[in-house]
Amino acid sequence: MRILPQPDATTEFYWNAAARHELQILRCRSCGFYVHYPREDCPRCSGADLAPQTVSGRGTIHSFTIAHHEAAGIATPFALVLVELEEQPGLRVLANLLDCALDRVKVGMAVEVTFEDVGSGVTLPQFRPRQP
Repeated sequence: MRILPQPDATTEFYWNAAARHELQILRCRSCGFYVHYPREDCPRCSGADLAPQTVSGRGTIHSFTIAHHEAAGIATPFALVLVELEEQPGLRVLANLLDCALDRVKVGMAVEVTFEDVGSGVTLPQFRPRQP
């Protein structure tokens, strides 16, 4: 059985946006810094005025691993990628890589967000190779 996210007050915006097939990241209204993973304060200026903002969903693979052991009900093997989004250096999202042969996954690969509806009203942001 696949483990699904359990939204809370801090992450609910993220999962609601994913259900609409939008990738939203918190952004500090004081200094403009994107903040991910979702939290209550800006790590750059300590401001508490953070608001969700839709981002492009484009980025590059910063790091990855190929999982060969079943994890949380996901068919194996699969690629788990750490994607650096183009909006800000160091702004990274962890997700699965879809629609790509595992032997073609590489650091620096251009990717874009896609959304996987997994049932129970849950949609997961995932990534796939960017189309030219």
